Amino acid sequence: MNIIDLLNIAESICPDRKALIFDNNSATYSELKSEIYCLANSLRDLGINNGDRVFYFHTNTDKWIHITFACSLIGAVMVPVNYRSTKEELNFMINDSKPKLIFTGARYHDLINETIKYGNHNLIKVITLDNTLDNDWKTYKDLIFNNKLLEFENEDSNEIALLVYTAGTTGTPKAVILKHSSFCEFAYNNLDPADMDYNESTLLSVPLYHVAGIQTAISGIYSGRTTVIQDQFESLDWMKLVQNYEINRVMLVPTMIKQIIDNENFDNYNFGSLNVITYGAAPMPISVLEESINKFKDAKFINAFGQTETAATITALGPEDHDISGTEDEKSRKLKRLTSIGKPLLDIEVRIVDENGKEAPVNGVGEIVAKGERIMSGYWNNAKATMNVIKNGWLYTGDLGYRDEDGYIYLAGRAKDFIKRGGEMISPEEIEQLLYRHPNIEEVAVIGLPDIQWGEIVTAVIKCKKDKYLTDDEILAFCNDKLASFKRPEKIIFISELPRNSMGKILKKDLRDKFSV
Repeated sequence: MNIIDLLNIAESICPDRKALIFDNNSATYSELKSEIYCLANSLRDLGINNGDRVFYFHTNTDKWIHITFACSLIGAVMVPVNYRSTKEELNFMINDSKPKLIFTGARYHDLINETIKYGNHNLIKVITLDNTLDNDWKTYKDLIFNNKLLEFENEDSNEIALLVYTAGTTGTPKAVILKHSSFCEFAYNNLDPADMDYNESTLLSVPLYHVAGIQTAISGIYSGRTTVIQDQFESLDWMKLVQNYEINRVMLVPTMIKQIIDNENFDNYNFGSLNVITYGAAPMPISVLEESINKFKDAKFINAFGQTETAATITALGPEDHDISGTEDEKSRKLKRLTSIGKPLLDIEVRIVDENGKEAPVNGVGEIVAKGERIMSGYWNNAKATMNVIKNGWLYTGDLGYRDEDGYIYLAGRAKDFIKRGGEMISPEEIEQLLYRHPNIEEVAVIGLPDIQWGEIVTAVIKCKKDKYLTDDEILAFCNDKLASFKRPEKIIFISELPRNSMGKILKKDLRDKFSV
């Protein structure tokens, strides 16, 4: 297996269909394939060979697709890097993965130059994606006019396709090894291939250093969709793109969705073309989801749960479970199910296990583990970390959850975030979902803070909605008859903004560090 096969399948079915649109430029599937083969020739001429790593340090562009698939042709490994990385972080990742080549854009020229000097990485070649040069680097344009015939044979399915660095919110980033089969297995088992008579458009807004963005891009190619690429998410620009290109499918993280529905210009745009809104990568507040369902009335919603280490979605809550109509009792039951992450996809095994690795009972909290061809090979240069999470072929995700009587899985929080109070294990997720139901709460994070008597105490860090205010007593009264006494917040902290990473996940470690005094 090789991801280039996914492109070849689509190109053979719909060669003249627009494959990519970026910055008012477009390319058909035939043109895309031709440029990718030209680029692969040039990469080989630059000395990039099987197994060599190629860095991509820039915002979303159509060139990401070109470079990723060109690397797959010659067996090179794509390494997409968070463009918000600092010089020290870049230096670590360069030392760790040792790329032979870096693709970057004009806005990052100075940072790349500084990093190369800082880490003495003078042997690394750099290609700028822009046509303006302030040094002796080659431009991307120089590389795409190499039309000689490239002989290519399918690489082994275990060959590495990408190294994707984790966010590193709890320490040093780790590079997740994802094989070609990780992406091909997902596509072949979960997606419809390109269809000559049916075309959809998708808007790619999630960063392409994140597995959600990567999977959106590769899936769009295999399914023969027209993928419109947004360089960086901005809610007003997103709305314009959806309307102008009559977008059918989008993938968003909850933070993005909230910014869109809160935008003062929302009602000025037509979203009637939207058929599917997939969301994931961070917990979705139920109040935000309810409002989104009401505002995007023509769209079907899908909650996709996965992580970098699984290469893609492992469980999904489908459109039928996002229908919240009915009587009050029916609505209450449906709203409860909306807080789940759905059921496992057919090509992946998912279990809930206790600390001994045994299957947890129904409604019993345990760690979510997954097994299948899509699971990562391990962490690059980090055998110890790999052994900690892959046991007997099962990936231990670090997420705690439980399965109900109907087979739906619910998150209970990250294992490291569970609160240990007086011998009780408390799920922050349960308390957060309750607090999100308060009409005056915008955002909340529940953490455990050190306590001499109890070990840890339940602490709610709350951001109120604009022009809304709450007191500790009001919060406690709201929780009083809805939570067991030991789960109720014992400390409440009001805050103007909650710290987040680039994908919108709240940084609970930062909150614990800040308030553990």
